[in-house]
Amino acid sequence: MYLTQTLHNSVQRSPNAVMTTTAAGRRRTANQIADRVGHLAGGLHSLGVGTGDTVAVLSANSDRYHEALLAIPWAGAVINPVNTRWNITEIAYSLTESTTSTMLVDDTFVTLAPELLSRCGSLRNVVHMSESPSARGSELIDYEDLLAAAPAVDDARRGGDDILGVFYTGGTTGAPKGVLLSHDNVLTSSLGSLASGHFLTQEGTVLHSAPLFHLGGFGCWTAAMIAGSSHVFLPAFAPEAVFEAIAAHQVTDALLVPTMLQILLDSPHFAEARLGSLRSILYSGSPMPRALLDRVQRAFPDVGLTQAYGMTELGPVATLLSPRDHADPAARESAGRVAPHTELRIVDPAGHEVGHGDLGEIVVRGDNVMVGYLDKPEETAAVLDEGWMHTGDIGYLDDNGYLFVVDRLKDMIITGGENVYSAEVENVLTQHPSVSQSAVIALPHPKWGETVHAVIVLEPGVKVTDQALQTWCRGHIASYKVPRSFDFVTTLPLSAAGKVVKAQLRHLYNDDPHVGPSSITPTSGKQGA
Repeated sequence: MYLTQTLHNSVQRSPNAVMTTTAAGRRRTANQIADRVGHLAGGLHSLGVGTGDTVAVLSANSDRYHEALLAIPWAGAVINPVNTRWNITEIAYSLTESTTSTMLVDDTFVTLAPELLSRCGSLRNVVHMSESPSARGSELIDYEDLLAAAPAVDDARRGGDDILGVFYTGGTTGAPKGVLLSHDNVLTSSLGSLASGHFLTQEGTVLHSAPLFHLGGFGCWTAAMIAGSSHVFLPAFAPEAVFEAIAAHQVTDALLVPTMLQILLDSPHFAEARLGSLRSILYSGSPMPRALLDRVQRAFPDVGLTQAYGMTELGPVATLLSPRDHADPAARESAGRVAPHTELRIVDPAGHEVGHGDLGEIVVRGDNVMVGYLDKPEETAAVLDEGWMHTGDIGYLDDNGYLFVVDRLKDMIITGGENVYSAEVENVLTQHPSVSQSAVIALPHPKWGETVHAVIVLEPGVKVTDQALQTWCRGHIASYKVPRSFDFVTTLPLSAAGKVVKAQLRHLYNDDPHVGPSSITPTSGKQGA
């Protein structure tokens, strides 16, 4: 298969159906999108983009982003969706490493274009996806002018093992890694997820508020293209905008990471929001704290919840927790069961499969597994072994095949020779009524090697002491797992996927573990208990 096949199918099945809707209300049909995609691909050819060349998109979500994701492979090129939360140095690194020749940029990020052109030797063209015509005579190319001037070209129909895109991951420690995914990788993940029967509403309306550059958002978009969905784009997540879009466009499906769900539920406008059209909520990106999951299920009693576990290197889905599983008190604590397109094992450090209930590293095999890391053969070889992707996550399988993800290998804390899984401690902390969010990391300790430290965001207007939280934890977990120190902050550093960036927290404490993370706005800096 090939990605643009989804557009051909939509044109054949429902040519006049609305395919895209923006926050401003602009709508385009499948026929209109196909015409514009053909002309944009022709425009890329006119700029010298050839087969296998890399074209970047630096933009908030929009219908033009949608067109670009289709036009780039239509032109035979490779997509590089740029992380909009990176600084200019990280962006320049990814453009240079991927030898990106052409970049499409919207109004939000167009001011970065001159410096990126000067920093990146391979970057020759910048196309401005502006809501108003670009200034004539500038070094930027106007998007609409490019479409109008270029003849439509035939679809290159590259697919299968051909590289679809380079999707960058990481960047918080060391250089980002470009994950090479083929058409088969991404389409296998989407088709397998849809085959589960509960991933998306067939020919429904999908809200895209999670960023499309992230593979969670991109994977949801791809599945929606296969399902013949209509797409509603928000440039960024904002609770009021989400409520308005769901009501105005009768949205049936939405991808929302746990952080987004918590913000929606905490909004003073949630009670009055008209959300009756919703049929399914997909969530991924980070584990759902038990207390938050309880709130979500109470708030959306008629909406099916589906959790997806995976990673960029897996295209991205490995396991799914179905709406029915969410009704099972035991199963809902898990990450679900293996998706139809994957095979999954738990292995020990020697690579041998362990028994049910035993902890080990989660490894995954299937046609969704990445081709490799761009220009990083050693790092590729370190995680790919005979087709098995070593995820770096610790977990176990129960007797019914449900996967329980315990922690990241790199996030595990070893204190006094005992393993402490930070996710377990975080789950206990977030069940405390005063705690909104938590992140647990290791601090160096002269006697125990490492000690457990918690960074806490409290619910608005409440206070709690270190001692009260320790007492709470002792009622749920062993004493050696209880945090020995705390910091109370107003925000935690989050990735685009809504995950807490623990590498940033660890870095902030490395130089002086007795100083709180000032860059994330501490409200107090108490250490020790």
